Amino acid sequence: MPDWLWERVESLLPERSLHPLGCHNPRVPDRDAMDAILLVLRTGMQWNALNATGICSSSSAHRRFQEWEQAGVFHEIWRQGLLEYDEKVGIDWAWLAADGAMSKAPLGGEKTGPNPTDRAKKGRSVRFSRTLLGSRSDSRTTALTVMT
Repeated sequence: MPDWLWERVESLLPERSLHPLGCHNPRVPDRDAMDAILLVLRTGMQWNALNATGICSSSSAHRRFQEWEQAGVFHEIWRQGLLEYDEKVGIDWAWLAADGAMSKAPLGGEKTGPNPTDRAKKGRSVRFSRTLLGSRSDSRTTALTVMT
């Protein structure tokens, strides 16, 4: 993150809270935490993968992400970015559209085939039957007991 952008973002961050016992390890610098958060958001990598980057630990970055999200930091970054873009380039606010739907697939039904999890099997699963010939008492296995 360039210095000029960090200066703007840093002013949006909430005041640091002190640890209630006063004996906590030093807090990861805010800029390192923000770099780690932006890396996860930009790349889609898992939080735990941050440990290999050396920026900061995944738990520190995720904790800071939750703290800043609840404080509205990312919403404010987005809002200010939109306003600045509108000022410099312009956004035609009269021409906006949003679309979304939550409904069943129009071509679903009989044409889609069986649910892949049940694979069109009927009846009780043999795997959990306790009455298999040769099975051990109260065992849940399909392997027959070898009689010697």
